[in-house]
Amino acid sequence: MSTKKATTKPLKKSTKSAVKKIAKSAIKPLKGISDIRRFFFRNENPIYFISATNFNLLGADEWIKGFKFITYIECFDGLHSNVFSPKEERPHEEFQSIEDINNYLLQHPEVVDFIKKHKKKGYKDKALFLMFDEKTEALAKKLGLELCFPSAKLRTFMDNKVNTNRIAEKAGVPCVPYVLSNVKDYKHLCMVSKKLGKELVIQTPFGDSGHTTFFISNEKEFKKYEEEIIKEKEVKIMKRINCRGSAIEACVTRHGTVVAPLMTELVGFKELTPYKGGWCGNEIFPEAFTPEIREKAREYTQLFGDQLRKEGYKGYFELDFLIDQDDNNIYLGELNPRITGASSITNHAVFALADVPLFIFHILEWMDQDYELDIKELNNRWANPDNIDTWSQLVVKHTKDTIEYVTEAPRSGIWRLQDDGTMLFDRMDTHRRYVELDEEAFFLRITRKGDYLYEGADMGILVMRGRLMTDNFELTKRAKNWINAIHAQYKSIPPTQPQQIEEKVAQAEGFKFL
Repeated sequence: MSTKKATTKPLKKSTKSAVKKIAKSAIKPLKGISDIRRFFFRNENPIYFISATNFNLLGADEWIKGFKFITYIECFDGLHSNVFSPKEERPHEEFQSIEDINNYLLQHPEVVDFIKKHKKKGYKDKALFLMFDEKTEALAKKLGLELCFPSAKLRTFMDNKVNTNRIAEKAGVPCVPYVLSNVKDYKHLCMVSKKLGKELVIQTPFGDSGHTTFFISNEKEFKKYEEEIIKEKEVKIMKRINCRGSAIEACVTRHGTVVAPLMTELVGFKELTPYKGGWCGNEIFPEAFTPEIREKAREYTQLFGDQLRKEGYKGYFELDFLIDQDDNNIYLGELNPRITGASSITNHAVFALADVPLFIFHILEWMDQDYELDIKELNNRWANPDNIDTWSQLVVKHTKDTIEYVTEAPRSGIWRLQDDGTMLFDRMDTHRRYVELDEEAFFLRITRKGDYLYEGADMGILVMRGRLMTDNFELTKRAKNWINAIHAQYKSIPPTQPQQIEEKVAQAEGFKFL
């Protein structure tokens, strides 16, 4: 008998590859919603949402073990156990976008240490962003983070409002009558848009919340925005219709497109935003629009999602639809290829809590885990009015053309509206689920003590039960009372160095934190 000791030879590269394939195939696919829920409740893979605030994915940490928020703005005064904000303000250029904020965070020593501290052997850390660019991608890669989104290049291409219409044409989704063209001057505009009539809406390729949507019916109005319009190589010129705004969120998965219910949009209310076409909130409720419009919106969203998949896109997206009040036709307004400001409303609704929130399907696409899902059954269940409750949110901006230094700001948490129109802080909480009464609301503070208020600055978000608009799309008295109460909670004084502050504010204007 041989007395030689047994030795273990290193596996050849081809053998290692075969072992990995066997190990991967041994992972059973998740069979439906119950398995998906359990998979995330037992998750060990570090997952981060990195952004200016944690608003867009409020409550995600309750669904996913190990989920953390890394934010620039500390909305909860250190009381949220899964929110990390660096304490030291490092030198940086003035932020001009959310991308700038995220790139700052990814280079901040405190953030770098936080991510390193939470690394787990054998896992690839995941990261989600509201907005990111090529620099963000490079910084994330350096930290060992995998971005749970298609590339910045692809997202930028699809985020272009001109390209959105071209994708819609491929998908068979109707748009408001339009032309795509450069504009040299008002005479040229009239020539290229002749078939659309004199009442026009012009959108430049990029921009949000009404910043780059221009309503034009004469040369005087054109002159007001001429510089912004003529500098673009191509703009979207639309016929102006008598429309109502709506929003719908969805997720492109390997099994098809998951579609959430249609929501109303609050747009352009002067009490909430200084921008005429500016988004300033949403409502979700069972009877939003007619059953025919809801069904058509769902059909168009699935068609659009299927086309996005053909274009190489997967994951979360949102569509704005415009409903013509004169003939009830429904048209695509724009695409947001990302998590959005409406995501909190979508992901906390009853249909989502009964199954899983929409963002779960998004993250699942990056988890290297097979799963089975009956998309048709899920979409039918989510479209059932019995599975939809009624909630609303208001995005409150500073609407005056002033610059003010904030000396007092309301806390994030549950507030109660008093009979005299004032609001009283009731208790600390981290999202809307624990709003129990009609006179209660969850407030997420964005502008803090020591910040500056300027025209268009996001002050905070109010979320509450019930509706905040009438059937005629007017703000209810209840909504106006809450808006007034929030403004009354902010105390401010003129800045001590107005010229320097004005220069900083001028650079900050034009982008939102949500």
